[in-house]
Amino acid sequence: MSTSAPPPSSPASILNLAFERASNSLDTPLLTKPRGIQDQVEFVCRCSNQAGTRFLLACLVAKLSDAALDIRKPYTEIGGAGIYSGRHFDEIYVTPFAFKHGLPVNPTTSFLTPAFRTNKNIITPGVQLVGRPKKLYTDVVDLITLVHDRKTKPEDLLAEIIRWLLIIRAERKQRIETLFASLKGSTNDSSLPAESIVTLITQHMALPKSARLPVLIVAAAYEAAQHHLGERHLPLQGHNAADKQTGALGDIEIVLKDDGDAVTVYEMKAKRVIREDIDIAVQKLATTSQQVDNYIFITTDKIDAEVQEYAATMHGRIGIEFVILDCIGFLRHFLHLFYRIRMQFLEAYQTLLMSEPDSAVNSSLKEAFLALRVATETGVTQPIESEE
Repeated sequence: MSTSAPPPSSPASILNLAFERASNSLDTPLLTKPRGIQDQVEFVCRCSNQAGTRFLLACLVAKLSDAALDIRKPYTEIGGAGIYSGRHFDEIYVTPFAFKHGLPVNPTTSFLTPAFRTNKNIITPGVQLVGRPKKLYTDVVDLITLVHDRKTKPEDLLAEIIRWLLIIRAERKQRIETLFASLKGSTNDSSLPAESIVTLITQHMALPKSARLPVLIVAAAYEAAQHHLGERHLPLQGHNAADKQTGALGDIEIVLKDDGDAVTVYEMKAKRVIREDIDIAVQKLATTSQQVDNYIFITTDKIDAEVQEYAATMHGRIGIEFVILDCIGFLRHFLHLFYRIRMQFLEAYQTLLMSEPDSAVNSSLKEAFLALRVATETGVTQPIESEE
């Protein structure tokens, strides 16, 4: 059964129309006045803090769907005439639209970011939106004000924002393709030593917003060695999915190749593992019928000797071995133990990395890995786009 098209004034249709306008005018700005508006729109769209982009999209869609709404009042707590829930428009309409077209914006609503979550005031010049960079928020307020003062049409601003997002999306795609081409050109003699791979991964993990990478490191190790081990990892859960929601015992569950029961569980920590982490894991294991053999914490922080000793007592108490391992130490040992499949590990890691949604691993972190790998294999340093 075919689905009917949304009515012309619906938020979905408003976004679709703006997308069509933007797509047909990629090389030609849809807004040129007032002076400086192009620079402001581009800055907001290119800013590493992408909250401003989604905020504007939500406010503009709301205004266009109902002319009686006051674009400056995206909080129902404000009260009075013209108020609306900007978060509602953001989550219900902007989210699926951005996901459908792969637009480079935050994966979640901007109304839960600090600056917009704590503000309950009308968006007018002088309102204090606390966040960085400061220029982002002053530009957002200026653009909202231009629409309210009828100096800029909301439909033009909406289409112009989407135009810039499409330009940025194309730029990122081109950079990725160029880096892949550089890698393909170096594959004939690119068998790297294990320690070079360790250095490459260490550099990648040192970049901002890399919390997901330890999960991919362990998963890639099992991808590469599954035929030697007779074990495989279950499909990875979303990076922000809670174990209680998914029923998972940890971040990665390892099963025997021909069996569905987890035998090893990995849990990743970007901070020190404490006794409470172990106690929580024990509680989770007490609720499962699976016969888990060992539970491994992988941390990117220091390992506390007392906590390690506490973990070691669990085998005698519940029959399941607990251990805490350093992430890079785990990687180094794996690459030397399975030296002949080290490049298979690297390929598996790259495949998993590039397959992750941008909400888990942003495009800059993906580009950075490819640039670092090209530099490692060829000795030619590639520029890395900063997220700062």
